[in-house]
Amino acid sequence: MSDPGDDSDDAGSIKDMILEQEETATLIRDRTLLDPTKIVDEDRIVGRDEQLSSITRHLRVAISGERPPNLFLYGPSGTGKSLIINAVCGNIVELTENRDTNFGVFQMNCQNVGTLGSAVYELARKVADDAGVNVEVPEHGIPTKNKWNELYRLVNEHYDIAVFVLDELDMLVGRRDKDEPAFSRLLYQLSRAGSTDEITAKISVAAISNDTKMMEDVGSRALSSFTPEDVHFDDYDANQLREILEHRRDAFHDGALSDDVLPLASAFAAQTHGDARKAIDLVRTAGSIAERKGSDRVREEHVRRAQDKVEKNRVLEVTRGISTQKKLCLYATAAVALETGNNAAKSPHGYTVYQYLTQALDAEQYYQETYVNKMKELTTYSLVESERKSQGPNSGSYLEFTFGEDPATIIETLREDSRLDEVHADELRSVVNAQIR
Repeated sequence: MSDPGDDSDDAGSIKDMILEQEETATLIRDRTLLDPTKIVDEDRIVGRDEQLSSITRHLRVAISGERPPNLFLYGPSGTGKSLIINAVCGNIVELTENRDTNFGVFQMNCQNVGTLGSAVYELARKVADDAGVNVEVPEHGIPTKNKWNELYRLVNEHYDIAVFVLDELDMLVGRRDKDEPAFSRLLYQLSRAGSTDEITAKISVAAISNDTKMMEDVGSRALSSFTPEDVHFDDYDANQLREILEHRRDAFHDGALSDDVLPLASAFAAQTHGDARKAIDLVRTAGSIAERKGSDRVREEHVRRAQDKVEKNRVLEVTRGISTQKKLCLYATAAVALETGNNAAKSPHGYTVYQYLTQALDAEQYYQETYVNKMKELTTYSLVESERKSQGPNSGSYLEFTFGEDPATIIETLREDSRLDEVHADELRSVVNAQIR
């Protein structure tokens, strides 16, 4: 009789399962090449010759001990902004190792940094880690000024030139009671530090944003001291995406991909976002699906299944964390966009449907201005874009919201919230059609 506390059989069965799954994983050879966040070798960087040349031209002066200009890299997500600047900076670091210049690059993703004080401390921590020393002030319980002083001290003691790469900078909003967003104050302090006695090292800032209009929210003082060189990244087209995927074909074993896989994945990614990360993730997901199915090759059917899965997963990831009110606003607007047939919805129509939803679910109802503001906030998630349009010379204007994702996928995902699942689809469709006729 076996000992109740002996789980060796269970452990053995799990090991057998792992080994069995390993045996079926015969298509993907190197999964790291299918990680969209991996910094790849420079020979895999394609489709961005103009941007690569521009950033190199601006930053190369560091190898001669000069301060590079500030940069503003902007464009949609997944278009190579972080990839290019990290590759250029990495090469400059290597070139300066044999010269009498201590060059440091400190990259911070601002998406999960809540306040200006947190951002300054995080930068100080990154500088200290790179220099192999400790931050000598606590993270909490001290004024932000003390954190700035510590950052300046660390840079002065260990570097001649420092480039701060601030990724997704527009996400660093900070406290709402401040006159200007935290990213504007961060830009001001960093870009002016070199012109004061606070820093002896040469400081440059590379701001990266998906929001092409971010600079409109930068305060006048920060604009005056930041004055960046702009580098625009546009969407990849299908041919560029296919070239990117071709340069990662060796992630799969020879012969593992049917001829139509990479062209189809490129076309899907191009028609939705032109996002290289999504194209890479799509191929990875297709490969995993093919392996689970025991297929001898990745085929078109696996790419199509992967497209459905990737699209729904991204929407689910975004919508899971937003407030109920934002879900209602998004649901109403997506319902209108679905019926118009062009993935677009006028804000007055969306608000009327939002009113219907709040009444049907007995939820708190906000004014139209709040509805519009919440939809504007949702544009930062890349689910929807907004554009102001006029109704005519004698009429007012309105916002038109255009969905990059299929509105039906957004609605299906939102209905996974049990409360929204109570909405009667036929009745909702009637309300929408009454608006758009």
